[in-house]
Amino acid sequence: MSSSLNFILDQVGKEKGIPKEILVEAIESAMVTASRKKLGPGRDIEAQFNEETGDIELFEFVEVVEHPENSYTEISLEEAREFDAEAEYGDSLGLKLDTSEFGRIAAQTAKQVIMQKIREAERESIFEEFHERIGEVISGTVQRVERGNLVINLGKTEAILPRSETIPRETFRQGERVRVYLLDVKMTLKGPQIILSRTHPGFLIKLFETEVPEIYEGIITIQGAAREPGIRAKVAVYTNDHDVDPVGACVGVRGSRVQNVVQELKGEKIDIIRWNPDEVRYVCNSLSPAQINKIILDENNRAMEIIVPDDQLSLAIGRRGMNVRLASRLTGWKLDVKSTSRVADDFERLFEALNEVEGLDNVSMELLYDNGYRQLEDIAAASPDELAEIIGTEGPDAEQLVSCAAEAIVKLRAEAEQAREEQEKQEQEEEVSAADSEAGLEPTDVIDSAAVDAVDEGILDAEGSVNDIEPKADEAKPQADDDVID
Repeated sequence: MSSSLNFILDQVGKEKGIPKEILVEAIESAMVTASRKKLGPGRDIEAQFNEETGDIELFEFVEVVEHPENSYTEISLEEAREFDAEAEYGDSLGLKLDTSEFGRIAAQTAKQVIMQKIREAERESIFEEFHERIGEVISGTVQRVERGNLVINLGKTEAILPRSETIPRETFRQGERVRVYLLDVKMTLKGPQIILSRTHPGFLIKLFETEVPEIYEGIITIQGAAREPGIRAKVAVYTNDHDVDPVGACVGVRGSRVQNVVQELKGEKIDIIRWNPDEVRYVCNSLSPAQINKIILDENNRAMEIIVPDDQLSLAIGRRGMNVRLASRLTGWKLDVKSTSRVADDFERLFEALNEVEGLDNVSMELLYDNGYRQLEDIAAASPDELAEIIGTEGPDAEQLVSCAAEAIVKLRAEAEQAREEQEKQEQEEEVSAADSEAGLEPTDVIDSAAVDAVDEGILDAEGSVNDIEPKADEAKPQADDDVID
């Protein structure tokens, strides 16, 4: 019995990854449950595992009293001394129980409890093991597809690779080996749920750690990464060793190292840039190969305005804004890329509205523009002291600058209101014209004002005829004849 139970505990522990102490605790708990079901719930019973004999021993504890009232929990001194000659009143005496009389039902109960405890211990062991490995790259086998998600067999358990965490347009076959990033581990009612990913930036970083020994050894550090999965990515690297080129080390001979990562990511293009503690230089490196003319920094809002030549604008922004979007994620700054011609137009428009201010030159305007005063509303809402601090006391009058900006705003709003009214009037006329067209009226069908006057005077009737003129001619004939007779 000793060798048999100890052997079983060792085998189950190795197979399930459960410590022997937890298995022993599960068996002891199962035996106590079975004994209470057999003997009654009101009895104080404990189980102990004997390492030497390999047996599970049950003990029922009773208290030594002078007048026992409950035979299950109390015992007289005379009976107690039959088991222990040194027993005294108030002692708690453990009496060994015979487990051979428990029977089949008690054994089945013990088995159920043991299996439940083992499952709980196995789940807890798996959760702790994989929870400590969050952020690592692991390998598994594609098992099946459930609701669009891949189920990956990791050996001891299964994990889920959600469809949203797979690289676009990549497919897997059942039984195929796949490398994944351990994203998260959650404990649910059904056990630990392991979430995997192939789109997380950490997956890219871990792949470089695998391919580049200098990163694994700590000579080169990866300061950040940003990805558009399956399309493009940016990685910032840095080293304190001046004899090591961090970018060249990650690229490898003829691109061998980076190509291994690209193949794993299904052709995702990777830009490796040099990290710099200077935020401005870091942003410039992240937007490479685009050339940058000027950077306007807004530390309060953690934003930068990037001014580039007109022929570099599309290169800096990238296809569908991907280059500047990845650079913004990588650096953690809000980036607004503008061309020099657009900045010149904005500058000229602002300068034109304030040209009446005496002493306002290009230098003062550049100072205002670089400090965030790029709209008339910004200048009108500022205090004269704030503007004077920027442009200096020898520059234009700050109060006049504020008032001129306010007047320009009023003028522009009036012009906008007038334009809006004219637009509404034109739209109304177009609606009337459209309504006439739908009614079948043509411009030639409209009677002019002369014809209307003629109708009013009786010369024309409503249908435009001249019948009323003829009677007047007939009436005039007799008078003419009379004149001839006379």
